[in-house]
Amino acid sequence: MDGSFENAAGQARACVALRWRRIGFSALVLGSCAALLGLMAATLFVEAPDPVGIAMLLLFALTLPWTTIGFWNAVIGFLLMTFSRDPAGLVAPHLRSIGGTEKIASSTALLICIRNEDTGRLQRNLGWMLEGLVASGESRWFHLYMLSDSNQAPIIEDEQRVAAELSARFGSALSITYRRREESSGFKAGNIRDFCERWGSLHQFAIVLDADSVMTPAAMLRLVRIMQVQPHIGILQTLVTGLPSASPFARIFQFGMRLGMRSYTLGAASWQGDCGPYWGHNAILRIAPFTEHCHLPVLPGKPPLGGHVLSHDQLEAVLMRRAGYEVRVLPEEDGSWEENPPSLPEFIRRDLRWCQGNMQYFHFLSLPRLLPVSRCQLGLAIAMYLGAPAWLGLMTLGLLRQMPIRADLGALLFILTMVMSFAPKFATLADVLARSPLRQAYGGTARILVSAFLEMLFSMLIAPISAVAVTLFMLGLPFGREMGWSTQQRDAEGIPFALAARRLWLQTVLGFVFAVCFWRVVPGAVWLWAPFVLGLAGAIPLAMASADPRVGRALAALGLCRIPEEARLPAEPEYATLFAPCAPLSPTGATE
Repeated sequence: MDGSFENAAGQARACVALRWRRIGFSALVLGSCAALLGLMAATLFVEAPDPVGIAMLLLFALTLPWTTIGFWNAVIGFLLMTFSRDPAGLVAPHLRSIGGTEKIASSTALLICIRNEDTGRLQRNLGWMLEGLVASGESRWFHLYMLSDSNQAPIIEDEQRVAAELSARFGSALSITYRRREESSGFKAGNIRDFCERWGSLHQFAIVLDADSVMTPAAMLRLVRIMQVQPHIGILQTLVTGLPSASPFARIFQFGMRLGMRSYTLGAASWQGDCGPYWGHNAILRIAPFTEHCHLPVLPGKPPLGGHVLSHDQLEAVLMRRAGYEVRVLPEEDGSWEENPPSLPEFIRRDLRWCQGNMQYFHFLSLPRLLPVSRCQLGLAIAMYLGAPAWLGLMTLGLLRQMPIRADLGALLFILTMVMSFAPKFATLADVLARSPLRQAYGGTARILVSAFLEMLFSMLIAPISAVAVTLFMLGLPFGREMGWSTQQRDAEGIPFALAARRLWLQTVLGFVFAVCFWRVVPGAVWLWAPFVLGLAGAIPLAMASADPRVGRALAALGLCRIPEEARLPAEPEYATLFAPCAPLSPTGATE
């Protein structure tokens, strides 16, 4: 009785503390937005407010939610990394609720969702993970389901061959089921829903994997152990990081993501708490409540904004939370990876698919009984893509507006915005430089600083290219433009000029148009608009160079944009097939 009372009292105190953290975080974000809007107004309205200036102020307001939230997440994350002995355990106490030796006593399904994927890569990744589970002695508690939505006959045959070979290889140590849907409705969410209705009752948990996902057996076992001792958790998401790649685009991009993710996720977990993120893969689900409460409706109207939900993950998270189960994240980089797009066109294609899915969230903003934080998360998912057209509109109106401005305040506002935008990367960069083991894993101080400069410059150059693509796509959504669900290219193969020109000719033309306009209107502010113009005007050569495997190998040889996995190879050769940064896949799926 006393123990139950103390536990309930402890949970009540934790809820009160979380509520106050959310109030404090909201105050910081709203106060920052108000201050930046005030500074923008003082910059624009030297004289009386004008319609164009008011429109610019409103567009600027649309860009602020993600900027300010990212900044304060980074600040909180940095403070946790600097002053806490266990920052991850502090914001995610469920992470320390196990010792790591608890008995596995729950059946877990491994769900690999595939659609016309490279079966060589699939066999390599699955074989690596399953072999590790068998070696752990706990494989009898796991069952692999290869859930195929493929519609190309040669690939379907290869998938069946892979399933048969894996079954023969692991025998009775681990069960394997292959299933292909004749009609792949509902995209990935429909694929998982079909599993839940067929086999969900046979298992307590499901670890969801994408075709490019890799997780260590230790990471998967840790997820199961936490779910066993924390029955109130419905979804538990790992911190997913990128695998080394021969593509310079992926290499630079995931180095930047690695810099920003830890501080950002720690800060976000401090106020999101039990309303954490779900990114759709490399996570574990509690099957019974997921099946009961996370069935996505078919939206009224036709695609792209109607029909089946494309971005299922965040919506499933808020539905799970509405049902009374927690959604939590493990804010540690530990044994959970994915492959990032190898080229700029592939990155844009993936981004536009997410954009279409997030715009469908407008249907769910008024969903009854959602928690305030959950409703806010859906709004932020929409705002993430509204920011791109807002920035472009802001810059275009600034060129057209014939009114005086406070140049000194404008420069201050630009610097503040840039610092806030890069704050998550600055925060983790400072933490890496302060810790000797991390410095060595990333290649040493000099390489880290050069890599960080290269990545931030690269980010500034590709941001306007992506913004133009998102803006055009959003303008086309009301007229039926959609991305659908297609196979992602994952190999670093380079891009021919014809393809780059066909995909990015408009950005190139806009770059030269903006260059002429900026030079005529604000020639003295080259430092401000040059990255924007250079990114657009140089979109085609930038896309070609950043997809060239030779450039990626050169970066790897120099130790630039190195991630810690590459440092593990000499001491842990069992990771060679996954972590060799520039080893291409052979036709059989083995690294050369």
